Amino acid sequence: MEHAIRSTRTGTRRRLGALLATALAATGLTAFGGSPAHAADVNLVKNPGFESGLSNWTCSSDSGTTVTSPAHSGTSALKATPAGSDDAQCAQTVTVRPNSSYTLSAWVQGSYVYLGASGTGTTDVSTWTPSASGWQQLSTTFSTGANTTSVTVYTHGWYGQPAYVADDVALTGPGDPGGPGDPVPAAPGGLTAKAASSSSVALSWNPVSGATGYNVYQDGTRTQSVSGTTATVTGLAPSTSYRFEVTATNATGESAKSTAVTVTTGAGSGDGPSVPKHAVTGYWQNFDNGAKVQRISDVQSQYDIIAVAFADATATPGAVSFTLDPALNYSEAAFKADIAAKQAAGKSVVISIGGEKGSVSVNDAASAANFADSVYALMQKYGFNGVDIDLENGLNPTYMTQALRALSAKAGSKLVITMAPQTIDMQSPSAGYFRTALNIKDILTVVNTQFYNSGSMNGCDGKVYSQGTVDFLTALACVQLEGGLDPSQVGLGLPASTRAAGSGYVAPSVVDDALDCLAKGTGCGSFKPSRTYPGIRGAMTWSTNWDAAAGDAWSSGVGPHVHAMP
Repeated sequence: MEHAIRSTRTGTRRRLGALLATALAATGLTAFGGSPAHAADVNLVKNPGFESGLSNWTCSSDSGTTVTSPAHSGTSALKATPAGSDDAQCAQTVTVRPNSSYTLSAWVQGSYVYLGASGTGTTDVSTWTPSASGWQQLSTTFSTGANTTSVTVYTHGWYGQPAYVADDVALTGPGDPGGPGDPVPAAPGGLTAKAASSSSVALSWNPVSGATGYNVYQDGTRTQSVSGTTATVTGLAPSTSYRFEVTATNATGESAKSTAVTVTTGAGSGDGPSVPKHAVTGYWQNFDNGAKVQRISDVQSQYDIIAVAFADATATPGAVSFTLDPALNYSEAAFKADIAAKQAAGKSVVISIGGEKGSVSVNDAASAANFADSVYALMQKYGFNGVDIDLENGLNPTYMTQALRALSAKAGSKLVITMAPQTIDMQSPSAGYFRTALNIKDILTVVNTQFYNSGSMNGCDGKVYSQGTVDFLTALACVQLEGGLDPSQVGLGLPASTRAAGSGYVAPSVVDDALDCLAKGTGCGSFKPSRTYPGIRGAMTWSTNWDAAAGDAWSSGVGPHVHAMP
């Protein structure tokens, strides 16, 4: 399967020594921490959540960029990387009133992260944290002088230290009554909730004149910023009541909150999608490689499991992240809403790890923990039902087992785990992929082996079969069925068209014959299994996009057949 590799920029580390101690003493820094400003106060910072890139911000030595993960809210955050002679300061000049009090705050991650304001006309202020492994809010206050009409707010790291991340910078207090710009927008109206599941809810509201964005509040805390009038909130607990409000924003400030709506999520034990007895899996491409570009909402209704391809490796061993390809012109809010809508229709959506060029490595206890933590974070963020393992460059069965069991402990019994090994990876129960599948048999959903791009292989009868035939599919699936997997955990993976893979395409009717041969002993070629497997799960294809490019021939031919199996 294809995959576009994205690079991750990291900083370098060196000792601070006596220079750091001297510099800290000279700055007169305040203690880090503090209480956040009231949500109803006007935020004078423009582009505070970096949703518009670095617009309105200036970073020293081109040290800053924006990233989609981690983000405290919305879809973006600032990432700035210090150097040996640069502290990666990112700053913005903000209009203020003389003789007025202000609160400055921001959410940060990293080592030696600073937040401050200069040009106050009184005492310039700064606050910092020596280490924030997760999101931590910095906050400080100051008063302006008698002639002060603007201040500069900034964040920075420390020389030679790793990159830091900042988000949701806020300078709250009275704005400039005579300054240019639009008035603060009115509060949004028409807030409604729909498509609530056990872990997510879709919100929508009416547009507000003059607004350039909207903030979503969950039980009084801002959880995300969006540009449109819809948002999907994920990571909710089952059978729990939540209160939601929305505000409108522009460059001048933030509106009052909308009228609140209260939503109770569904029960976790019986709510939300579950994989049917016989299921069709399809991979959705988060990139454009010549197949038909789709949104999740465009995925054909025959697919029961939609695998989003692919998550990316990060600089942290074992950890993964996910970013929508900008070429798709697909907003994160719409992506989340489409996932929720598919789940409301009974489908499961999982995040796929790997692909042809995927380089995720889980080979020790630390990377196993990083894998579980990062995949669970993506499930919480986007509402994914689980994970697909498509590591085509091998895996370590000991630590991948450890990682998937740790993920299961976090996600619970409704976690969907699928795999898409290459044919060679499932030739023997002693192979790493096969061993992993057997190790997690009690929590595994299905293994959809890629019966293509493989040439000839041995079947369970010891004979060699050529790909592209019903015998190849049935004799090789028999290896897994007789090797310890439950029939419900075995699926046949095939390309959706001749363009979708280098070799191994078969007509949908051949897939149907192979399923019938395995399930009830009819439609077989020269190979006929010694027994039948009525519970065989179904079939998978790469990809829903290539299927769409071929007029939905694969899903129209295989889907109804799978769903009609007893």
